[in-house]
Amino acid sequence: MTKTIGILLFPEMEELDFAGPLEVLGSFATYVDKEWQVLTVGQRAEPVRGAKGLLVVPDHSFESCPPLEVLVVPGGLGTRREVDNKTLIDFVKRVGRECQWVTSVCTGAFILSRAGYLRGRRATTHWAALKDLRAEPEVEVVEERFVRDGNVITAAGVSAGIDMALYLVAQLKDVEAARLTQKLIEYYPEPPFAQEAAVVAGKEAK
Repeated sequence: MTKTIGILLFPEMEELDFAGPLEVLGSFATYVDKEWQVLTVGQRAEPVRGAKGLLVVPDHSFESCPPLEVLVVPGGLGTRREVDNKTLIDFVKRVGRECQWVTSVCTGAFILSRAGYLRGRRATTHWAALKDLRAEPEVEVVEERFVRDGNVITAAGVSAGIDMALYLVAQLKDVEAARLTQKLIEYYPEPPFAQEAAVVAGKEAK
Protein backbone atom coordinates (compact mmCIF):
# COMPACT_ATOMS: atom_id res chain seq x y z
CA MET A 1 0.00 0.00 0.00
CA THR A 2 1.44 3.37 -1.03
CA LYS A 3 2.05 5.95 1.66
CA THR A 4 1.86 9.60 0.72
CA ILE A 5 3.83 12.72 1.66
CA GLY A 6 2.06 15.95 0.73
CA ILE A 7 3.84 19.27 0.30
CA LEU A 8 1.62 22.34 0.52
CA LEU A 9 1.99 25.06 -2.14
CA PHE A 10 0.63 28.61 -2.04
CA PRO A 11 1.47 31.94 -3.70
CA GLU A 12 4.79 33.51 -2.60
CA MET A 13 6.00 30.41 -0.79
CA GLU A 14 9.78 30.30 -0.44
CA GLU A 15 11.00 27.98 -3.20
CA LEU A 16 13.70 26.13 -1.25
CA ASP A 17 11.28 25.66 1.65
CA PHE A 18 9.33 23.20 -0.47
CA ALA A 19 11.99 22.14 -2.99
CA GLY A 20 14.53 21.13 -0.33
CA PRO A 21 12.19 18.66 1.40
CA LEU A 22 10.86 17.61 -2.02
CA GLU A 23 14.38 16.66 -3.14
CA VAL A 24 15.10 14.73 0.06
CA LEU A 25 11.76 13.00 0.38
CA GLY A 26 11.42 12.46 -3.36
CA SER A 27 14.85 10.81 -3.52
CA PHE A 28 13.90 8.64 -0.57
CA ALA A 29 10.63 7.58 -2.24
CA THR A 30 12.19 7.05 -5.68
CA TYR A 31 15.39 5.23 -4.79
CA VAL A 32 15.23 3.98 -1.20
CA ASP A 33 11.69 2.96 -0.27
CA LYS A 34 9.13 2.75 -3.09
CA GLU A 35 6.35 2.27 -0.55
CA TRP A 36 6.31 6.09 -0.35
CA GLN A 37 5.29 8.76 -2.84
CA VAL A 38 5.56 12.54 -2.74
CA LEU A 39 3.01 14.94 -4.18
CA THR A 40 2.24 18.64 -4.06
CA VAL A 41 -1.11 20.17 -3.21
CA GLY A 42 -2.51 23.67 -3.63
CA GLN A 43 -5.85 25.27 -2.91
CA ARG A 44 -6.61 24.87 -6.62
CA ALA A 45 -4.88 22.69 -9.21
CA GLU A 46 -3.51 25.69 -11.07
CA PRO A 47 -0.04 27.26 -11.28
CA VAL A 48 1.34 28.84 -8.11
CA ARG A 49 4.14 31.41 -8.27
CA GLY A 50 6.81 31.31 -5.57
CA ALA A 51 8.49 34.22 -3.80
CA LYS A 52 11.37 34.25 -6.29
CA GLY A 53 9.15 33.84 -9.34
CA LEU A 54 9.19 30.06 -9.91
CA LEU A 55 5.87 28.83 -11.32
CA VAL A 56 4.76 25.42 -10.03
CA VAL A 57 1.67 23.37 -10.87
CA PRO A 58 0.33 21.41 -7.86
CA ASP A 59 -0.42 17.73 -8.36
CA HIS A 60 -3.70 18.07 -6.48
CA SER A 61 -6.18 20.64 -5.26
CA PHE A 62 -7.43 20.54 -1.67
CA GLU A 63 -10.52 18.73 -2.93
CA SER A 64 -8.66 16.01 -4.85
CA CYS A 65 -5.84 15.48 -2.34
CA PRO A 66 -5.59 11.82 -1.25
CA PRO A 67 -5.07 10.83 2.41
CA LEU A 68 -1.62 11.82 3.65
CA GLU A 69 0.77 10.25 6.12
CA VAL A 70 3.02 13.32 6.17
CA LEU A 71 2.28 17.01 5.60
CA VAL A 72 5.04 19.54 4.83
CA VAL A 73 4.16 23.25 5.06
CA PRO A 74 6.71 25.69 3.60
CA GLY A 75 7.13 29.32 4.60
CA GLY A 76 7.83 32.51 2.70
CA LEU A 77 6.24 35.90 2.23
CA GLY A 78 2.96 34.22 1.34
CA THR A 79 2.44 33.00 4.89
CA ARG A 80 1.62 36.57 5.94
CA ARG A 81 -1.54 36.26 3.88
CA GLU A 82 -2.23 32.54 4.15
CA VAL A 83 -2.48 32.55 7.96
CA ASP A 84 -5.78 34.35 7.39
CA ASN A 85 -6.90 32.05 4.57
CA LYS A 86 -9.63 30.02 6.26
CA THR A 87 -9.81 27.49 3.42
CA LEU A 88 -6.09 26.73 3.67
CA ILE A 89 -6.03 26.63 7.47
CA ASP A 90 -9.06 24.32 7.52
CA PHE A 91 -7.31 22.03 5.02
CA VAL A 92 -4.19 21.85 7.22
CA LYS A 93 -6.35 21.14 10.26
CA ARG A 94 -8.27 18.40 8.49
CA VAL A 95 -5.46 16.51 6.79
CA GLY A 96 -3.04 16.98 9.67
CA ARG A 97 -5.32 15.15 12.06
CA GLU A 98 -4.86 11.98 9.99
CA CYS A 99 -1.11 12.36 9.45
CA GLN A 100 1.68 10.50 11.21
CA TRP A 101 3.80 13.66 10.92
CA VAL A 102 2.95 17.34 10.53
CA THR A 103 5.94 19.50 9.60
CA SER A 104 6.87 23.03 8.60
CA VAL A 105 9.82 24.96 7.25
CA CYS A 106 10.61 28.58 8.05
CA THR A 107 7.48 30.72 8.57
CA GLY A 108 5.29 27.76 7.70
CA ALA A 109 5.30 27.43 11.49
CA PHE A 110 2.75 30.25 11.63
CA ILE A 111 0.34 28.23 9.49
CA LEU A 112 0.76 25.28 11.85
CA SER A 113 0.17 27.61 14.79
CA ARG A 114 -3.06 28.98 13.31
CA ALA A 115 -4.17 25.41 12.63
CA GLY A 116 -3.63 24.59 16.31
CA TYR A 117 -0.66 22.25 15.98
CA LEU A 118 1.83 24.27 18.03
CA ARG A 119 -0.24 24.81 21.16
CA GLY A 120 1.74 23.52 24.12
CA ARG A 121 4.65 22.52 21.89
CA ARG A 122 8.25 23.56 21.31
CA ALA A 123 8.81 25.04 17.86
CA THR A 124 11.14 27.14 15.76
CA THR A 125 11.11 29.24 12.60
CA HIS A 126 13.36 31.56 10.58
CA TRP A 127 15.62 33.61 12.85
CA ALA A 128 14.00 36.87 11.71
CA ALA A 129 10.54 35.63 12.74
CA LEU A 130 11.32 34.17 16.17
CA LYS A 131 9.98 37.23 17.98
CA ASP A 132 6.68 37.03 16.10
CA LEU A 133 6.37 33.30 16.78
CA ARG A 134 6.75 34.03 20.50
CA ALA A 135 3.57 36.10 20.21
CA GLU A 136 1.61 33.07 19.01
CA PRO A 137 -0.51 31.43 21.76
CA GLU A 138 1.06 28.70 23.90
CA VAL A 139 4.16 28.11 21.77
CA GLU A 140 7.55 27.52 23.40
CA VAL A 141 9.93 29.04 20.87
CA VAL A 142 13.48 27.69 20.65
CA GLU A 143 16.42 28.59 18.39
CA GLU A 144 17.39 25.27 16.84
CA ARG A 145 17.93 23.96 13.31
CA PHE A 146 14.77 21.89 13.64
CA VAL A 147 12.60 20.87 16.57
CA ARG A 148 10.51 17.76 17.09
CA ASP A 149 7.71 17.79 19.65
CA GLY A 150 5.54 14.70 19.44
CA ASN A 151 4.59 14.16 15.81
CA VAL A 152 5.17 17.81 14.89
CA ILE A 153 8.51 18.97 13.45
CA THR A 154 9.31 22.60 12.71
CA ALA A 155 12.45 23.74 10.92
CA ALA A 156 14.26 27.06 10.94
CA GLY A 157 14.76 29.10 7.78
CA VAL A 158 14.85 27.87 4.20
CA SER A 159 17.78 25.40 3.96
CA ALA A 160 16.94 23.96 7.40
CA GLY A 161 14.11 22.12 5.67
CA ILE A 162 16.67 19.80 4.10
CA ASP A 163 17.99 18.80 7.53
CA MET A 164 14.46 18.37 8.83
CA ALA A 165 13.52 16.17 5.88
CA LEU A 166 16.56 13.91 6.39
CA TYR A 167 15.60 13.52 10.04
CA LEU A 168 12.07 12.70 8.91
CA VAL A 169 13.37 9.97 6.58
CA ALA A 170 15.04 8.35 9.59
CA GLN A 171 11.67 8.36 11.36
CA LEU A 172 9.77 7.00 8.35
CA LYS A 173 12.32 4.25 7.71
CA ASP A 174 15.61 4.19 9.64
CA VAL A 175 18.93 5.96 10.01
CA GLU A 176 20.55 3.97 7.20
CA ALA A 177 17.81 5.11 4.82
CA ALA A 178 18.49 8.72 5.82
CA ARG A 179 22.23 8.28 5.30
CA LEU A 180 21.67 6.75 1.86
CA THR A 181 19.32 9.58 0.90
CA GLN A 182 21.88 12.12 2.09
CA LYS A 183 24.52 10.42 -0.06
CA LEU A 184 22.21 10.32 -3.08
CA ILE A 185 21.64 14.08 -2.99
CA GLU A 186 25.30 14.66 -2.04
CA TYR A 187 24.35 16.86 0.90
CA TYR A 188 27.50 17.57 2.87
CA PRO A 189 27.33 21.33 3.37
CA GLU A 190 30.47 23.34 4.00
CA PRO A 191 29.18 26.83 3.27
CA PRO A 192 31.56 29.79 3.06
CA PHE A 193 31.05 32.58 5.58
CA ALA A 194 29.10 30.27 7.90
CA GLN A 195 30.55 31.68 11.10
CA GLU A 196 29.93 35.29 10.09
CA ALA A 197 26.35 34.49 9.04
CA ALA A 198 25.64 32.77 12.35
CA VAL A 199 26.85 35.79 14.29
CA VAL A 200 24.62 38.15 12.29
CA ALA A 201 21.59 35.88 12.61
CA GLY A 202 22.12 35.54 16.37
CA LYS A 203 22.23 39.31 16.82
CA GLU A 204 19.14 39.90 14.67
CA ALA A 205 17.09 37.22 16.43
CA LYS A 206 17.43 38.87 19.84
